[in-house]
Amino acid sequence: MAELTHPEAHRRPQPVLGHRDQRPQPWPLHLTAAARQLEATHAATLPPHTLMRRAGLGVARLALAVMPHLRQAWVLAGPGNNGGDGFEAALHLQRWLAPAGVPVHVGFVGDAAGLPADAAAALVRAREAGVQITPGHDAPPGLGADALVIDALLGRGLSRPPEGALAAAIDALQRCPAPVLAVDLPSGLPADTGALSAHTPCVQARWTLALLSLPPGLFTAQGRDVAGDIWWDDLGVDVLVAPPAAWLASGPALAAAWQARRHAQHKGSFGDVWVVSGAPTMQGAAVLASRAALAAGAGRVYLATLNPAAAGDPLHPELMTADQPLLLGQPERLAQGTVVAGCGGGAAIADALPSLMAHAGRLVLDADALNAVAADASLQAALRRRADAALTTVLTPHPLEAARLLGQTAQAVQADRLQAAQTLAESYRAVVVLKGSGSVVASRGETPWILPVGNAALATPGSGDVLAGWLGGLWSQGAQAATAARSAVWLHGRTAERLRPSGLALAASALVEALQGQGPSR
Repeated sequence: MAELTHPEAHRRPQPVLGHRDQRPQPWPLHLTAAARQLEATHAATLPPHTLMRRAGLGVARLALAVMPHLRQAWVLAGPGNNGGDGFEAALHLQRWLAPAGVPVHVGFVGDAAGLPADAAAALVRAREAGVQITPGHDAPPGLGADALVIDALLGRGLSRPPEGALAAAIDALQRCPAPVLAVDLPSGLPADTGALSAHTPCVQARWTLALLSLPPGLFTAQGRDVAGDIWWDDLGVDVLVAPPAAWLASGPALAAAWQARRHAQHKGSFGDVWVVSGAPTMQGAAVLASRAALAAGAGRVYLATLNPAAAGDPLHPELMTADQPLLLGQPERLAQGTVVAGCGGGAAIADALPSLMAHAGRLVLDADALNAVAADASLQAALRRRADAALTTVLTPHPLEAARLLGQTAQAVQADRLQAAQTLAESYRAVVVLKGSGSVVASRGETPWILPVGNAALATPGSGDVLAGWLGGLWSQGAQAATAARSAVWLHGRTAERLRPSGLALAASALVEALQGQGPSR
């Protein structure tokens, strides 16, 4: 085990997110082109094969950390550098496990003559160490649940959906009973987007170890379903020499953006929120948003309806009502407050939007307000003019609403969620929260953020209204719009995970009650 005496032997892969996440800064995410540039930059300053050897050592270490009592190891190595990482990992596992009688096998799905230089050198080293390497993807005999499979087939080397021998290898890997540790990414998952079509073969991993840089695809779209627990090994180099394509939020990093409340503050210190409703038959959504704004800590919350005498919330008498037409005629009140519009708005919300866009100091547009904007070019122009008047807007679309605003299909939005969110932010000159698996928060001219929180428990009526009201309540307390948006998404998603870790449906009213007291500065 001579490698363990090297200086880098003290490095360990680090968990990304999860209950052990205490990282005080967000995690940098890099697209494939930047990752390749990072690799080339650092490889040029290090001895030959250094990065791959560090990668293999990291994979082997994590393998033993997650499966300390494994009885067999099977590495499926592909035709590129991901396969080379697998050869290096097998080399270390052979040295550590063979003396204890634990077999290590490698199935090589590729051609040795076509391997890149680093991977070819790793293959030679593995053979010299006595690793049993056989062509193809036939599982070794006796492979059971007490074994570990290491997926080193493709990683970031995916340029199109797997086919032929690689698709067959993924299928064989999926059928074996042992848990899977994926190297870089589960093979078949697009690194930059995490978007999988229904019939694309992809590995279902129990753990994924990202090497050198973290791919965005692990944290949004289907990536969150197939990657399992995610770990990162930066291979001992500085990854920030290449600007990240996105930031991955962490709880401590978000909490640090908020100041603790001071004793001398009062309810006027935390702002007014106006929840502007529309259709009289859809008041429940506006009530949920109003309750959420109260729970977030807004100083005063008003439910502005077309019929205030019939509105209100008997269970929450602290929620006040306001006459909507009267409010819309008071520009000074709109300018000083935070307005949440579109929750249960129906078509009627369109009539209120011109005044809100012209005067609201802080404006959150959700649901039917977004649909009204998508259908009306004059509203789109009014929304863009808000930026010229130094008025800030936050849009909170789900994929279909985003598609309407972009003039695309929901499938196109989901195919590249990062790009869709950033395009919306630039086009409408607003902060955008693209909801979904790995929600994206994007702002004009800034690096977007991915927030990999929440689960299927939020796929219930009203959960989006709760998020919009929660966001408005946080924003009213003086934070920047993007800061409030990131914190709102994080706390909304984390609360759902805590209440329903299995993803079973969570009633929106129960979510509001659980959010009470969960503010970032508490």
